[in-house]
Amino acid sequence: MKKILILLLCLLLTASITGCGTQSIKPIDTIEGNMKTYSEMSDGTWQCDGHIYKYRLEISGRLSNAVKDSTYIYLSNIEDITFEQAWKASGLSSNMDDYFDIDEAVLVELPD
Repeated sequence: MKKILILLLCLLLTASITGCGTQSIKPIDTIEGNMKTYSEMSDGTWQCDGHIYKYRLEISGRLSNAVKDSTYIYLSNIEDITFEQAWKASGLSSNMDDYFDIDEAVLVELPD
């Protein structure tokens, strides 16, 4: 009886140790953006050029004197990016302070 109890305890301990292994995070979808290629990961994050981002933001608005709205798609660790921040950081600003650090956000698509 004691041997069976020890055997069951060993099996339970082995199962709990192997069951706690880390799962690998894998890409579930890869998107060919017109600016950069990026992937949606199995844990819900986004990856681009080796950087991990929490959010994929579609930011729309209208530039002054524009006929139609523009949309910018960013991968970001910032939860909220305004349209003004998005268009300035897309390459339209001459002020380097308007651009995001690569760990904060990256522009991946400029849809038509």
